[in-house]
Amino acid sequence: MMRFVAVKLLRAALTLWLVITFVFVVLRISGDPTDILLPDDVTQAVRDFYRAKWGLDKSLWQQYLAYWQSLLTGDFGMSLRSGMPAWDMVMERAPKTLLLGVCGLGMALFIGIPLGVIAARYKGTAIDRGVMSFAVFGFSMPNFFLGIILILAFSLHLRWLPSSGSGTWAQLVMPAFTLGTAFAAQIARFTRSAMIDVSNRPYMRTARSKGAGRLRQVVSHAFPNAVAPIVTIVGLKIGELIGGAVVTETVFAWPGLGRLVTVAVANRDLAVVQTILILLAATMIATNLVVDLLYGWLDPRARDQRRASDPRQEARA
Repeated sequence: MMRFVAVKLLRAALTLWLVITFVFVVLRISGDPTDILLPDDVTQAVRDFYRAKWGLDKSLWQQYLAYWQSLLTGDFGMSLRSGMPAWDMVMERAPKTLLLGVCGLGMALFIGIPLGVIAARYKGTAIDRGVMSFAVFGFSMPNFFLGIILILAFSLHLRWLPSSGSGTWAQLVMPAFTLGTAFAAQIARFTRSAMIDVSNRPYMRTARSKGAGRLRQVVSHAFPNAVAPIVTIVGLKIGELIGGAVVTETVFAWPGLGRLVTVAVANRDLAVVQTILILLAATMIATNLVVDLLYGWLDPRARDQRRASDPRQEARA
């Protein structure tokens, strides 16, 4: 187990290094920030002054080494636009995005898992077709379009919910629903497939032959054995959830990382963009690592396969 964790940690560190390097190179070759941040009529002397101040007058390799030296000391750089530390700007917005993401994920699980179980239970019926129709609708509906529809219906027409802001729970309802709808649809589809897959397993036939009720068959036998692939797909889709937050935050004027990165990219605010992308990449890598460990814990067959593939375990046996 320790060897498995060590390999996963090494791969995670390598992936994070590749992400940091890729983001750094792409942002540097995409254009000169002084073209955006300085007025068009500024003199070349002023432009050269700011390039030297921001370290952009050095070679790409020198900038890369300097950036890593700063990262290793916990310095993520300064915003070229505001002059504030990039880490402080990101941490000021991160709780809002975390709140929106957690609520969107919770809503997706709360809606998607029961619908998937119901669709599997009534496979081939009108209920199953209705759930799958919802899944297709939710998966194909763009976040920005659904958000606009919700604003028109519940803010402008019914006046039940505010259309923007983040001060109250009422302002969280529509963004969380918008973000979680597509994810709920995918979870419903995978839950249905997983439940149908386990429904014909020998232990399910044994449970039915012993007279177990339908609810007990689902709760005690089917769902515990179907949860492993559901956990895996949830971990893999968290990246899409984070990406969808960028659009959702823009539609509802939600003051999170999505809006911040949009503005930072438009202004070529290098340090802010790099910090946000590093944070998001680290979050996704950590999530996938946790999912791998959970999968091994939830599915004993995975542990057995790793043990069988380890020569030391075979020697001990």
